[in-house]
Amino acid sequence: MPDSTDEMTITPPFGYGEIATLQKTDRVLLPSRNSTPEFCRAINALAVSAGEFNAASRDYPIVFSSPDNGGSFAPVIVLGINEGQNLFVDAGGEWDKGCYLPAFVRRYPFCISKLYVDGQPRSERLVCVVKAYIDAQGFALFDESGQTTAQWQAIERLLQGYEDDLDATAQMCAILAKLELFSPFKFEVLHEQKTMLTVQGMYRIDEAKFMDLKPASLKALVTKGLMGRIYAHMISLERFGNLYSRAEDRARRHTTTTVKT
Repeated sequence: MPDSTDEMTITPPFGYGEIATLQKTDRVLLPSRNSTPEFCRAINALAVSAGEFNAASRDYPIVFSSPDNGGSFAPVIVLGINEGQNLFVDAGGEWDKGCYLPAFVRRYPFCISKLYVDGQPRSERLVCVVKAYIDAQGFALFDESGQTTAQWQAIERLLQGYEDDLDATAQMCAILAKLELFSPFKFEVLHEQKTMLTVQGMYRIDEAKFMDLKPASLKALVTKGLMGRIYAHMISLERFGNLYSRAEDRARRHTTTTVKT
């Protein structure tokens, strides 16, 4: 453990706000199955792990983001065509029950966070919870003897499985980047040869580059279990059409409601 004189910091995931290390005596407010944290209601993309590709590809386009413009990559699902637009959450904050609910949402308000001491990452990882969810009226996750409840055991399995999958996702992206398979692209909606909408800043696995891989590289992707995820990503790009249709439906409902009002 760090020396008491060291400066210890815990970095929260995107959107979490202030977090604290979970204590056995904490009682925690647990969200309902399809409710979403506030920040999820105003985002148009959300991180997804490689293990979620097959399930997520049925409902969302899976693309790759690169915060350093091609230095590193991470997969995200696209949730809206405009900034701050999540088309899968209704006005009451409920995620569409007919669609896959991402693990990023399901684990909230908990997370496993990396520990930094004097700015340097440590090997230790801590189970944390959003401070605002620690409440005397919440659920006890440990019994009086300090043993985990069945409810907490299920949450802990989700947290650890997701954390392991995030590590595997980073490894997958590093392999794909090393093979130079990523290419930038944009989604456009055209009407009478005019561009009506453009969504850009995304990367995808370039199918031509993928098909040109040497047999040894293809075999390595098969051996590492990445082929299914690559195809799930490619197929998911067809969901952009569904996403645009969802946006059009919401716009029509909004217009109708406004007129009636």
